[in-house]
Amino acid sequence: MCFRKKTSCVRRRYSEFVWLRHCLAQNGLMIELPKLPPWNPFFCLKNRQQVDQRMKGLQEFLEIVLQNPLLLSDSHLHLFLQSDLSISRIERCALGKTRYTVAEAIQRSRCGYAASLEDKTSFDSDYERLVFGSHEHVSDSDVD
Repeated sequence: MCFRKKTSCVRRRYSEFVWLRHCLAQNGLMIELPKLPPWNPFFCLKNRQQVDQRMKGLQEFLEIVLQNPLLLSDSHLHLFLQSDLSISRIERCALGKTRYTVAEAIQRSRCGYAASLEDKTSFDSDYERLVFGSHEHVSDSDVD
């Protein structure tokens, strides 16, 4: 599968990055994956230095993952970066257990912060904003 959008914009929690790394590890058993920035139980979104440090670490993680051709075929990765689906829906879609394909899920996705109805109330200040495109980066413009 190739990336279907030039640019996509999604919000993901740190725990969702942990999930993605786990999925990539299961699907690419022989691939050495980059590490995520360490989890900090005292992480505070009001601490600019902590936010910048975490975003830099997540950015580096994505850049390394996206340089590996074997990982680029993973549907979980595509849905994670190009759709606003929840993790449970990403898993179901990647397994073919939804009425829509991976490509359709990506095509229907909106850029921004609107989520599916089930997720609208779950957004909180613990989300990171990701902007993915030809020059991938983690943007801090909406981190509270």
